[in-house]
Amino acid sequence: MILKTNNALTAMFLLLITVLPGCSRTESPRDDGKSTDPSNQTEESTVADHADADRSTGGRIPVIATYSILGDWVGRIGGEHVRLTTLVGPGGDAHTYEPTPQDSAAVADAKVLFENGLGFEGWLDRLYRASDSRATRVTVTEGIQGRMLYDSHGHSETDPHVWHDPQFAIEMVQSIAAALIKADPAHADDYQKNADAYVSELQELNTWIQGQITSLPESRRKLVTTHDTFGYFAERFGFQVSSVMGTVSSEVADPSAAQIAAIIETIRREEVPAIFAENILNPQLTEQVAREAGVRIVPTLFTDALGEKGSDGESYVQMMRSNVTKIVESLK
Repeated sequence: MILKTNNALTAMFLLLITVLPGCSRTESPRDDGKSTDPSNQTEESTVADHADADRSTGGRIPVIATYSILGDWVGRIGGEHVRLTTLVGPGGDAHTYEPTPQDSAAVADAKVLFENGLGFEGWLDRLYRASDSRATRVTVTEGIQGRMLYDSHGHSETDPHVWHDPQFAIEMVQSIAAALIKADPAHADDYQKNADAYVSELQELNTWIQGQITSLPESRRKLVTTHDTFGYFAERFGFQVSSVMGTVSSEVADPSAAQIAAIIETIRREEVPAIFAENILNPQLTEQVAREAGVRIVPTLFTDALGEKGSDGESYVQMMRSNVTKIVESLK
């Protein structure tokens, strides 16, 4: 359940968050300002509230990223000038996430809200409305043509997993920089400098991935995962992909016995050498399919979320390098 909050209830939320689960949410320390009733606020008073918040946090602007990969990018570009809250943290599944009262408070306080879009955060519109937020919403995939996935019945859904293509990641990072420059022009030079440096890093990553994949014969470039998360990666680097659940979303129920039998038959027929588990999902279904198909299951890939701090997937670049290394070594 999403609770509608206002600044007058800040104290109550501070009490609530000590007893309610955080649901993978991560944030920087925050200072709360003077209580007001946002239902009676004008846009000018909201701007003044943001200015007060900026002063209380050393000039940093409060920003939201909906999931951990996006949070990594926003943190890299925003640096010391932003106070970043990431709603769905490392290892969390944004497909199935349920917002908390403290999320509503954070969104209400934010100046800019960064989201993936393409249907990835199905809960976000409700959270935004319930919070009475005036944050500027920035959809980082705007302008990117999402790929469509069609099932055997002709139903279609948009694939939101754009970040697995480093070229699209560059476009999303540039959208972040443009939004921060607009929201905080006083630090425009720093945002642009950070973005330029990170784009160079992503270009190097893309070149490295291409080099790694050239060692893998085209006939063995076949990825089987739990849900269809590597479509953009496959299109960029020449892979065939299929998923046990046959969908881009992890929200669906487990497949039927007939569906499992069909994917097992496909794995055997195409001589797929391995199945890949994902860090956001219970591996039991993947293990069952691998066992019945007689193929090995590969160490977990980072798909819809970063890994925990200290893991080989704690940043986007580390995540991509780890995934590609595991994929190439397992399929050779």
